[in-house]
Order: sequence, then C-alpha cells, then structure tokens
Amino acid sequence: MADVMPPNMLHERPRTPAGLLSNAEKDRLIERGFLGLYRWYTARSQETRNWNPDRSFEWRQLRQDMPPEIITVLQGFFAVEQYAPDFTSNLVHLVRRSHGRSHFQLRWGSEEEKHADAWENAVLFSGQRSPQWIEEYKERLKSQTWELPFPDAIHNLVYTVFQERATQLNYLNMMKIAQGKSDKPHLQGFSDPVLAKVAQTIAVDEAAHYNFFLEGVRMYLYYYPERTLNAIKNVIGQFSMPAATLVPDWEQFFETVYRAGIYGPRDFQRDVMQVAFRNMGIESRKALEEGIRKTREVPDFDGGNFKTTAIFETFDYGAVEGDVKRLHVKIQDYEKEIGFDLYDPTEFVVNPEVPVQDTPAADD
Repeated sequence: MADVMPPNMLHERPRTPAGLLSNAEKDRLIERGFLGLYRWYTARSQETRNWNPDRSFEWRQLRQDMPPEIITVLQGFFAVEQYAPDFTSNLVHLVRRSHGRSHFQLRWGSEEEKHADAWENAVLFSGQRSPQWIEEYKERLKSQTWELPFPDAIHNLVYTVFQERATQLNYLNMMKIAQGKSDKPHLQGFSDPVLAKVAQTIAVDEAAHYNFFLEGVRMYLYYYPERTLNAIKNVIGQFSMPAATLVPDWEQFFETVYRAGIYGPRDFQRDVMQVAFRNMGIESRKALEEGIRKTREVPDFDGGNFKTTAIFETFDYGAVEGDVKRLHVKIQDYEKEIGFDLYDPTEFVVNPEVPVQDTPAADD
C-alpha cells in the first residue's frame, strides 16, 4: 500500500498531475486485482491440485537403497519446507490489510505444509533415517526462526517470484533424476517412480505459486513501474534461497544439489532469472540496471513527469499491460460464473502515465 505520511508533511508531497491516477487509486486497483486473482486461484487449486501427502503416493514402494546423495537432497528439501509456518505467518502479518494477498498467503501456507509433510514422508520411507532422528532434526530446525528477507511488501513479493521459480526448478530436476534421466555418472541407473511422482506433484504447486506472485508483480510494474523495477534490481542483487542460514550442513546440501545437476548459479541465471525477466518484459539484468541508471539521471521536475516517463524505456511496458489486461479478463470471466459481476465487478483501469507513441502521419 502507499506510504502513510504524517499530517505536517502532506504539503510536501508532490501533487498528482491532473488526469493521472493517485497512489490511493493505484493501490485500490492492485488490491482488487489481488482479490480477484486469489478467488480464481483458490477455485482452481481445489479443482486441480487437491492432493494428500499421505494418501496420494505409494510410500511403501519407495526405494530403500537410494544413493547417499539422493538422501542428502531429500533431507535438505524436507528441512527448508519445515519453515512453512514461519514463511506463512511472517508474510500474512506483512500484508494483513490486503484481503486478496493475506488470504492467499493462508492458502499458500496450507499447500507448503503439504510439501513439508511429503518430503518428511520421503525421508522416513527411505529407511535411512529413523523416526527418532527425524524428530530430533525437526526440533533442531525449529529452534531457529525464519525472518523476512526484506522489510516491505513489494520487495518480498518480488523475492517470492524468483524463489518459487528456483524451488520449482529444484523439484523438476529431482523428478528427472527419479525418472532415470540423470546425465551425472554417479546417478545414472537410479530411478524411483514414487519419488518422481512426489517431486512432480510438488513442482506443479510451485509453478502455480510462481504464477500468482508473477501476476502480482506485473500489476505493480504496470501501476508503479519505477518502484517495482528498483525492487527487482535490489532482490536479484542479494538473492539467496530461504533458510540457507538456518539449515544445518547447508553447504553440503548445496554442493550435493549442484553436483547432481539439480540447481546451481548457472541454473539461477538461465532458468530462474532470465525466465522471470522474460515474463516481466525485462530484456536482461544489464538492461534493467542500465535503464534504472539512466532514469536516475533524468531531472524530476515537479509535475513534469520527466523521470517517470524515462522508466518506460527500461522494459516492455506494452507486454506487461497486455498481461495485466489478460489477468483481468480471467478474473472477470470467473466473476461472471459466480455472479460477482452483478454486484461488485473487478474492472481494468488504464494507467494514463504511459507515454503515447506518436504515429507518423501517412503521406497524402
């Protein structure tokens, strides 16, 4: 939401030029978008991804002769997901005033809880960790608390886009290994259909989470482009996976994941950052940083909008606008199914700050 300023400073705040949306109106439009997206997401989640961590997999058929590297990776997945209560409670508190975002975080938390239980079952049924060991390990994990990586909502929203994509990639590559498709000599010949199904099922959830957060970032990009692009730059400049400083033996886990071809710095650059950039209309990290640098060099004349106009050269604003429009069509179609459109429809409102391209006159 917009910053709250003390009354004695209101006169110092730049006035919104005539014809442009106020911050309050932008915030309202983003909130309505989140609410509609949350309702649509929940219905789709219940219809297509309503699985159970205990009953949806044939746990007794899980292999008990897995390579030590696989056990190390499963243990790491299990450890990170153990912080689901911290992830959820901190994010809910941060966005508690937003109906769509706070309620989605509750839904998200319930799905992350299933991931934690599924990976714990994988560790247990592997037969290579005793129930006593697992309980003691959980106590060790929960003796520490995960904290938000950033203090404000926009940075944490951007962070979740990259984090969810990275987590999805981890699980997809584990699925390939479990399908017997690894090109690493020390893992060739290994396969486990049960583990492959577990990894695939959770990866599908992570893809859905990624898309929700991506839609949210696109709305912010549309209505607050400069603030959002700066947040993207800040996040990728200090990105790390959640709980990296909390999980015991993280370095061993990360090294094993890297050697298994599951995830590493190159994967982040190619399959996380570039994919997310493409989905947000950003050409590259270099283009993002150069665009922000140029924007900061433009004079910010009162009411002139010079600085705001310059930011539109940093990314494909037209593509983002198209994505936001499509999101609203999806929301509106859902509201027509339910009947919300009769009472309180969600509407798309164009951001008039976008500079209009002059079309050359045709020759007579």
